[in-house]
Amino acid sequence: MRVAESLRGDIVRRELSTAPFLVAARGGTPSRLPVWFMRQAGRSLPEYRRVRGSVPMLTACFDPGMITEITLQPVRRHGVDAAILFSDIVVPLKAAGIGVDIKPGIGPVVDHPVRDRAGVRSLPLLEPDQVDAVHQAVRLLVAELGSTPLIGFAGAPFTLASYLIEGGPSRNHEHPKALLNSAPQTWTPLLEKPPHQPHISLKPNLPPGG
Repeated sequence: MRVAESLRGDIVRRELSTAPFLVAARGGTPSRLPVWFMRQAGRSLPEYRRVRGSVPMLTACFDPGMITEITLQPVRRHGVDAAILFSDIVVPLKAAGIGVDIKPGIGPVVDHPVRDRAGVRSLPLLEPDQVDAVHQAVRLLVAELGSTPLIGFAGAPFTLASYLIEGGPSRNHEHPKALLNSAPQTWTPLLEKPPHQPHISLKPNLPPGG
């Protein structure tokens, strides 16, 4: 059994290495043009609407089963050349214990915006085990996807800091710009807080095939 599993793993890894999406990402010439698209898993799919139902977005983002199923849906329906992990860029903030929710028609809304040094100091840290649900989902997906690549993503530190400072979406980022210009001694530590560091939230995407 172990020999068979090892051989299957070797075959999948070889197929994955020549997947059109990964070949193109490495700057090579793929056997065909790889196709995937932003928001390929979402409201356009009836199966997505059935699975999500009335489940809040961030609740779904911490459910390994829902993450796995929703990520797989467009691969099954459309045969896209890469799966995109079902998640949201504010997942690390929520995981760390920061009061944030995704309001329909608005986007991420933070309970208590951070606009001074005391607020920055009070922000909780993010530990890797706080995104364990994502880690579990990635492992499930790698097993299910086989030779189909999985795309993970994370919010840039500036983007996450902007949500924390503004308290929600903003076109002009007035408060982040003001803090950056008037109090760099507060701005810099904010960017260095673990919830804003992409490598922490991306680590769960790094098992073989992730």
